[in-house]
Formats: sequence, C-alpha cells, structure tokens
Amino acid sequence: MPTEQQKPLALGSPLPGGRLLDPASGALIDVATLAPSAGLLVMVICNHCPYVKHIRSHLAPFAARYAPSGIQALAVSGNDPDVYPEDAPDALVREARVLGFGFPYLYDETQDFLRSLHAACTPELFLFDGERKLFYCGRFDGSSPGNRIPVTGDMLGAACDRLLRGENPPSRQLPAIGCSIKWRSVTSH
Repeated sequence: MPTEQQKPLALGSPLPGGRLLDPASGALIDVATLAPSAGLLVMVICNHCPYVKHIRSHLAPFAARYAPSGIQALAVSGNDPDVYPEDAPDALVREARVLGFGFPYLYDETQDFLRSLHAACTPELFLFDGERKLFYCGRFDGSSPGNRIPVTGDMLGAACDRLLRGENPPSRQLPAIGCSIKWRSVTSH
C-alpha cells in the first residue's frame, strides 16, 4: 500500500549526522564527513518496493549526469531485514552491482539517520546544498507503477539544476509516495 510522507523535514534544515554501514566494504560511513562540492543527494530506497523498482534503473544514470557538477549521491536503506530479507545488507550489495550504482548503497542499521531525515517511504529523495542544508525533498518525477507516466526524473532534475544555478529551491515540492519504511520495533535495537 503506498504511503505519503506527512511531516517532511523543513527546507533549510541541516543534513543530519549518522554512521551508516557500507555493506560492500563493511566500513561505517560517517555522513558528517561527506564533503560534496555542490550538493548531496540522499536517496532513501530499498530492494523490494514496487515504487523503487519502477525507477531504480534510472538512478545510476541520473547520479552520473550530476556527479561532474559536484552533486554527490548515495542511497540508504534501513528496512528491517527480518520483515523483508531482500532488503538485508548483503542484498543491497548485489542490487547495487546489478544496477551499476556508481555511488554507495548504505544501510542504516539503527534507523536513526532515516528518522532524523523524517523519511517515511521509499523512494524518498533528499537534496542538500553545498552547505548541507535541505534544498529539495520529494519525488523523482510524477511516474509511479501503473500510471503510464514515463520515468524522467524531471522533478529531482529541476531541483538539481536550480541548485547548480544558485537559484532558490523549487516552490512546489510534492511529497514522496511509495512503500512505508519497515521500522524495527523499539525492543529490537
């Protein structure tokens, strides 16, 4: 069942800190140490969600298009693997390899980073400017499974273009729609 975000992180909010597992290397990545020159694109995704599957083959080319301009991308999943084993860290490594991700696909073991983002669903896209302030939060584009709108990445692309031109954030930002994040119970971590 699709879920829409209800209480988004406010534009201008700072990038939350957090240590995220890089399942490919086993290292913990401190988000605070990332130093994008123009911006940081945080893509909250997972492997099992049909809304993510609908756009996933477009994520690597999108990130590659903006990387030369200084927008660094990373993907984060935090779903409880006990509920969805296909979202377990080892499965993220396989998915990133198959899709040719040229960016890290990290795992939020504690889900604290996702909570700090006020993330509610997958896919949900957060674009932070070079000062690590939230510039855009929302959808990739207007497409979704079954609505026959082509996948273009136009909403996120317009935000990236505005950021790179030094303009204000888009005035119209539609909330993300997709599969709810599978939160762990409080007692499980």
